[in-house]
Amino acid sequence: MSQQTPRPQVGLFVTCLVDMFRPSVGFATVKLLEMAGCQVDVPGTQTCCGQPSFNSGDRASTKRLAKDVIDAFDGFEYVVGPSGSCIGMLHHYPALFAPDDPYRARAESLAERAYEITSFLTDVLNFDAILADYEHRVTYHDSCAGLRELGVKNQPRQLLEKVGGLDISEMEEAETCCGFGGTFCVKYPDISNRMVSNKTSNATATQADTLLGGDLGCLLNMAGKLKREGSPLQVRHVVEVLANMTDTPAIGESQYDLAKEL
Repeated sequence: MSQQTPRPQVGLFVTCLVDMFRPSVGFATVKLLEMAGCQVDVPGTQTCCGQPSFNSGDRASTKRLAKDVIDAFDGFEYVVGPSGSCIGMLHHYPALFAPDDPYRARAESLAERAYEITSFLTDVLNFDAILADYEHRVTYHDSCAGLRELGVKNQPRQLLEKVGGLDISEMEEAETCCGFGGTFCVKYPDISNRMVSNKTSNATATQADTLLGGDLGCLLNMAGKLKREGSPLQVRHVVEVLANMTDTPAIGESQYDLAKEL
């Protein structure tokens, strides 16, 4: 008898925004990973990736959070999350520790094992057996961190091509920042508002009915702006479409969404 190939052991990095405002993104990510043959676990001790403190120059707090995350994901073959931004932050961890700090090598190991979900499915597992239908025209926003830190660009589009009935209409400046940028939107609200106005204008011009992306911060920001503009354009995380889990309200349509406050 031939031996079965071991299932990849994946630790799901949920991210704060998914945990608090859009759990369906986490469930969709688990579904996709299991469809791809992975054994998925969700460490209960995981915390924030530390990006807000890192962007604010608070290296001490960032280092404490990084240690918590490193400890939580010890032993997993891979660490996967539905956010290029948060996974990108994990790749910054090694620089937080001195070369002789025991956490330095562990941080380097974590960075080598950490992937954004669409990149993991395509680049690592070579998986594209998507069993989903979405009879809509969509446009896609490339988030800054996923694109520039992790090289996530073609991977979500490659997977979306496998979705039945879906038509992709690319917007102008799809790679331009939406204005969220973590703490950027708090520090520079007027600039942020202009940037998200440009983004929603470009998305609307495609005549798509759904705006997709891979980072919930960006999606909440754009959904909030679209809602204030009275736009019917729906906003969803790409994994919700890929996992055929679009029966929930779109982002911004729930009273619990942060988008109502952005």
